[in-house]
Amino acid sequence: MSTSSLVDVTETALRERLAPGRARPGDRLPPEQELAEALGVSRGTLRLALERLESNGEILRRQGSGTFVGRVAVPAAFSAGLEVLESYASLARRQGKTLTVRNLQVEQAATPGYVAEELGLRRGARAPLIQRTLLVDGIVAAHMRDVVHPDLKLPSVDELRAALLEGEMVLDVLVQRGDPIAFARTTVRPRLVEPRTRLGEALDAARVTAALELTELLHTGAGRPVQYSINVFSPGSVDLHVIRGFPSWEPDGSTPDNA
Repeated sequence: MSTSSLVDVTETALRERLAPGRARPGDRLPPEQELAEALGVSRGTLRLALERLESNGEILRRQGSGTFVGRVAVPAAFSAGLEVLESYASLARRQGKTLTVRNLQVEQAATPGYVAEELGLRRGARAPLIQRTLLVDGIVAAHMRDVVHPDLKLPSVDELRAALLEGEMVLDVLVQRGDPIAFARTTVRPRLVEPRTRLGEALDAARVTAALELTELLHTGAGRPVQYSINVFSPGSVDLHVIRGFPSWEPDGSTPDNA
């Protein structure tokens, strides 16, 4: 096993020790030598893993006093790769998680200007609007807001509600009905969620909290935009990863036609 992967494994093992119910903020960790022996790793590997946890506040090191639990880490609800268009329902099934929904709203609503522009609609055109709070294994994970192009034929409101309440995504419904969804353009940005606001109440925010907002525009293979989504994830509820590659190149600096 490589050094980097061993550090990853050690970091995961430490997070399990810091999980809710096993540790509380302020608890003191065992000395490094004892902890390294318990995990079966060298002190050097342990220190690298501890540095990662310290960098995001999960542990606190106090000179002369020891290492203490900082904010208790909550395992991510999803591990999602943005290089593949896959619904959260499919991710949940593969990762052994159960999705439920609360505060589900399905309605025809006037489309805001910025959404209308993305979907190629006139400003104020009415389109299906679906909003809900997503829970993963009973824990609030995200607030989801989807606007679907009115030309797409969705099932009846009752059928749509039934599918969403079972943890399906709008993407699943569209694909099941034969709509050729091919790719999504996704923008990821941080967002502050304030308590006593509509979004804050949806995410059970007790104080101003930094969340992760994913804005997605889904397209058909022909490039036609068909769904605009804004998903706001609670802290720690999604672990995103992206695979990137270098374009092919020729020694003379040219790019081959099939690149």
